[in-house]
Amino acid sequence: MSDTYSRSDLLALRADQITQDQVPQILSALAAEMSAADAAYHGEDAPYLSDADYDRLKRLNAELEAAHPHLIRSDSPSQKVGAPVAEGFGKVTHRVSMLSLSNLFEREEVDEFDQRVRKFLGLETPIAYTAEPKIDGLSLSLRYEGGVLVQAATRGDGQVGENVTANARTIDDIPHTLTGAPEVLEVRGEVYMDHRDFQALNARQEARGGKTFANPRNAAAGSLRQLDSAITKERPLRFFAYAWGELSEPLADTQSGALERLAALGFTINPLSRRCETAAEMLAHYDEIGAERIDLEYDIDGVVYKVDDLALQSRLGFRSNNPRWATAHKFPAETALTTLERIEIQVGRTGALSPVARLTPVTVGGVVVSNATLHNADYIAGRDSNGDPIRNGVDIREGDTVEIYRAGDVIPKVRDVILERRPKDAQPYIFPERCPICDSPALREPGEAVQRCTGALVCPAQQVEKLKHFVSRAAFDIDGLGAKQVEAFHADGWVRTPADIFALEERYGSGLQQLKNREGWGPKSAAKLFDAIRERRRIPLNRLIFGLGIRHVGESTAQLLARHYTSWARFRAAMEAAGNDAAAREELTAIDGVGAVMAEAIADFFAQEDARNLLDALDAYLDVQDVAAPATDGSPVAGKIVVFTGTLEQMTRAEAKARAEALGAKVSGSVSKKTDIVVAGPGAGSKETKARELGVEVLSEQDWLDLIG
Repeated sequence: MSDTYSRSDLLALRADQITQDQVPQILSALAAEMSAADAAYHGEDAPYLSDADYDRLKRLNAELEAAHPHLIRSDSPSQKVGAPVAEGFGKVTHRVSMLSLSNLFEREEVDEFDQRVRKFLGLETPIAYTAEPKIDGLSLSLRYEGGVLVQAATRGDGQVGENVTANARTIDDIPHTLTGAPEVLEVRGEVYMDHRDFQALNARQEARGGKTFANPRNAAAGSLRQLDSAITKERPLRFFAYAWGELSEPLADTQSGALERLAALGFTINPLSRRCETAAEMLAHYDEIGAERIDLEYDIDGVVYKVDDLALQSRLGFRSNNPRWATAHKFPAETALTTLERIEIQVGRTGALSPVARLTPVTVGGVVVSNATLHNADYIAGRDSNGDPIRNGVDIREGDTVEIYRAGDVIPKVRDVILERRPKDAQPYIFPERCPICDSPALREPGEAVQRCTGALVCPAQQVEKLKHFVSRAAFDIDGLGAKQVEAFHADGWVRTPADIFALEERYGSGLQQLKNREGWGPKSAAKLFDAIRERRRIPLNRLIFGLGIRHVGESTAQLLARHYTSWARFRAAMEAAGNDAAAREELTAIDGVGAVMAEAIADFFAQEDARNLLDALDAYLDVQDVAAPATDGSPVAGKIVVFTGTLEQMTRAEAKARAEALGAKVSGSVSKKTDIVVAGPGAGSKETKARELGVEVLSEQDWLDLIG
């Protein structure tokens, strides 16, 4: 979690109540929280954040970025998709990225989406769309060559997925051979399990004494990602096709036509898909699908809208992690009433005190839930971060009957309190002023929504959470050293710092306190852990940077920094110099995606003596891999920093930016001596003047188009 805002804080925030000074820290917190949620959902099939809460965070992030585009982070949820590939499967690099979709929540946003599409294209005439149910399953890409299924892969992080070919071949809806298909055809769709099959599977699992699944989505994901394909074959999985990746020739001219072609090739297409001529027709079909939702044999969580004309899709292109020509209109959450039995406080990596509601178990949407987030002290007291009332000012107390809602997998949110059912002896909850773990004062700084334990160096909870971050999937990802093992080793004093992990074998690999003699460990498991730790001594630079847990630095930012500085020695020297050296600080802030707030946080981290000692200890164990120079693939602008200014006449500004980034250029909003090219249209002013003063190459729009071909 972020050094400033806990998960519960973020869920309680509203964009219109956030000051400009708070935005950078909140965007950093959102990047960290949603990165962890993505890894749990996509990579581990073990989501801990409900779809409703995830969507709320994603929407808050989008609203803040729309209002403050200069603060968009390279590790923002809007810039990434999915999660890293799990161990145990071969890796497949997608030739065409598998991207996620942006989300709509309100009816008026459908018309806004249509207007946004037409504005990007510079069109005033109506555009047709397709509308189809959004299946709640697991994304899968099927590659056919010469009409033969040769590979099946999960989405993974959108770039690299898991090879599940053997498992996919066991699914009846997936043809092994095709007649009349393009030479190369990647069919994409959703693997799911229908309700009857899900219930039957859980009954069999329970009878065998095996694990039961919380919902059909988890069952489908867990079944497809079995290392033993014989287990997958026993599971009744289904497949809907709705898209494609690499093609040797087009399927059709339109989205609807391409779906018809896929159906003719033998794939199952959702029968509720429909072509719509207007936003009003899209909403009408959304209502129809919503009305049928309860009677469907499978779970859906919304409706997907796509521009029907494929030529227009091509012009619209993609943002960093989703297409401009498609979006998902989500359904409202499901609700239930239950009793809030008690409120517990959890302490996070940054000391944030996060209250959690322990509930009398209740079934919501087919899933039994027993806890919910309570966000922060203000939310419990019935007010927002500005002191304005929420829930009509009604506070939350132990013993209350509360309305909860969920639109996803596990943890719901408390929506309201049923005041007429409140017990007469219920007392207002008093938020602790001291840390429940280390008893240090818990303070709330001005302008913050969170109370934070001040015992950073002595608080066991913070130490443990920092170690968990260090070994997390996107950081060192040490097989066999998960959250439970970190907690146990820390409790016994075996691991207190990251360097202690790499000293574990020499300290506890032999002698009276051998790891293999601990409860739950044996010779094989101990040897496997030591092997995994040794393997991670050789670590990519970006993983090390992310694992350090520097405030505001998420996965994407770590990759950005690694690509820029290329080596650990150069990165560390530059960051230690950034505190006092103006040139080093200027180089850091000149990186597209690194703002002043982030640069300050990085410099502050490396200025701390404790941090430098930690890094010195790690240096003795690690072999940090340099970053290879990126392949340019012949692009004349790859790696160059480009600024567009003035009026563009042959394309919209958004389309120009998208095309430049697709060619590997970095588009900046300001001109500096680091800028390589300024594209100046009519009306260009100070930016063109500054570019000429600095000797930066200035091109007309036509010169730019000639350059990029």
